Amino acid sequence: MIKDKQVKFLYLNQKEVIQCGALDMFMVMGQIENFFSLHDNGETIIPDKVTLRWGDASSEAVTGRINAMPGFVGGEINTAGIKWIGSKPLNPTKYGLPRASALTILNDPETGLPIAIMDGTIISAMRTGAVTGVATKYLARKNSEKAAFIGAGTQNHTQLQAIMTAVPSLKEIVICDLSEDRLKNFVNLEKTRWPELSIKYTTSAEEAVRDSDIVVTATTTLNPIVKANWIKNGAFLANVGNYEFEFDAIRKANKIIVDDWDALVHRGIQTPAIMAKEGLLSREDIYAELGAIVNRKKEARQSDEEIIYFCAVGNGGEDVAVAKKIYDKALEKGLGTYLILWDEPFWI
Repeated sequence: MIKDKQVKFLYLNQKEVIQCGALDMFMVMGQIENFFSLHDNGETIIPDKVTLRWGDASSEAVTGRINAMPGFVGGEINTAGIKWIGSKPLNPTKYGLPRASALTILNDPETGLPIAIMDGTIISAMRTGAVTGVATKYLARKNSEKAAFIGAGTQNHTQLQAIMTAVPSLKEIVICDLSEDRLKNFVNLEKTRWPELSIKYTTSAEEAVRDSDIVVTATTTLNPIVKANWIKNGAFLANVGNYEFEFDAIRKANKIIVDDWDALVHRGIQTPAIMAKEGLLSREDIYAELGAIVNRKKEARQSDEEIIYFCAVGNGGEDVAVAKKIYDKALEKGLGTYLILWDEPFWI
């Protein structure tokens, strides 16, 4: 906001971000669906994310990383911004803190000046779930009843919320993790949110995946978990985390759909990117990017027997799209604190 030459921006803490609707999955999915439409139409600018590592990609499960994820989203959103997100897997056990923490900055694309800085942790988790939710809306069987979730961390809470929003016909979910404590905590929390659901847990990925209409993996594994012969006909598969599906599981799919092929290959840690690096998968093998499905340039699910695999790497434009909605709501509600960048610029 500019008054004369004074520049100030709105600061929103996590509580205020939540008060502005960050936990409303229906709203977040709407913003993400709009983002993919704009992205497919060339109305976004999404540079590659920059990763700060303490080691190499294979060490991230222990030492973690910090990602810088910029983006511009046009259309009615018309906002630039960046997410700066740290991921430290040892935080929960070592410090009692969340694995992920984020700041989101929004900028006026006309002047380049900041208009808002806000907690991005909730936004990041919700929009990641919402990406899967949008994909599920178009690609899962409409009568899906059973879903498997591999990984009992924070991310699968929002994955479940998004999938329930997209496919309310679900009757049963199975959550799988190596830790029984995490499993019990996950089930106890989700039973209060979805009392109508049958929620079970297991330490066997095979038991979770077999007979599931929807399979979501959100882990930091360095070795594949889901095997091809576990996957039923008609299943929708969502690869949210790392190298979670064996190569043959991808080959078994009738359609391979990604959020952004170039970004996925650049990131290099998920199954399709690893296959591409080894010369086993190329852009020509990809049926569509999600935006083309949203804009109906490509058909979505065409039969109940199709196995459809979806992989999303995520980008900062998604966070910008959601954060802009949060910012607009904060202005409407009068929430947040204005911080002055300068009263008069030191140099012009």
